[in-house]
Amino acid sequence: MKHLLSIFFISLSIQFFPAQTQSQSSNVVFDSRHEIKLEAIKLLAVPVIELNYEYIKDVNQGLGAILLLNLDKEKFNEKFSLTPYFRFYFNTNQEYGAKGFFVKAFSSFYSGHDIELFSSDQKENYFDIALGFGAGQKLINKSGFVFEYYIGIGRNLLGNSNETFLGKLGVNLGYRF
Repeated sequence: MKHLLSIFFISLSIQFFPAQTQSQSSNVVFDSRHEIKLEAIKLLAVPVIELNYEYIKDVNQGLGAILLLNLDKEKFNEKFSLTPYFRFYFNTNQEYGAKGFFVKAFSSFYSGHDIELFSSDQKENYFDIALGFGAGQKLINKSGFVFEYYIGIGRNLLGNSNETFLGKLGVNLGYRF
């Protein structure tokens, strides 16, 4: 009986050992260098579509761009924006790379209309450019699902808007491939 039990456990361990080594070697998500993300809060609340693409340059750096398209111009003052950015990540985990806490520098080329809160006057359309910085955190799992949140602020350079500063805030859901 002892021999049968020993043979059973040995055969069981032989069957599971190759599966463990195979799954550990296929967990390297860093080989994938492209991410597509969608900003979830603006999509649900406003509706605004904000698509984000990021190229992972190495474990500490990423380059990307955000495209914003407003579907309801009455509730949100930005109509369209293109925001290229550079990110620097502080987590140097070689398995995933480009994850964890980050800081970013960005420029934003955007158009919109000023919202007058206490007036029914015609809204002024404008185009402006902003330079700014931000910070956030990115989480990624073994299958490539990405969750990130960030906050940023930029200064308008042209002065065409009633606002001096441009705020950036978001929660992104996406996939690394």
